[in-house]
Amino acid sequence: MLAFIQGWEWVIIVLAILLLFGAKKLPELAKGLGKGIREFKKASSEISYEMDRQVEQDDHEKEQARRRERESAEEKPAQAEEKPAQAEVEKKSESSTESKA
Repeated sequence: MLAFIQGWEWVIIVLAILLLFGAKKLPELAKGLGKGIREFKKASSEISYEMDRQVEQDDHEKEQARRRERESAEEKPAQAEEKPAQAEVEKKSESSTESKA
């Protein structure tokens, strides 16, 4: 709708604003509008930052969980190899205790 406003129509709008608020009030209104826009941008950037930070934290936690799973999966075969070796050591120690008795 604003795309159809031509040059003279803008002049009329500006004159109407001047008549309604007066020349002394316009700088205060513009200042307040500027502060409002600045606060809105600040809030939206903070929200965006918090969301990005949360996504990065979630990704980091998922990666840590994957690493723990991989490490535990790698430890299981190593533990399986250690068990027969431990069983042999235990058998030897049992046989040596039996021979002593």
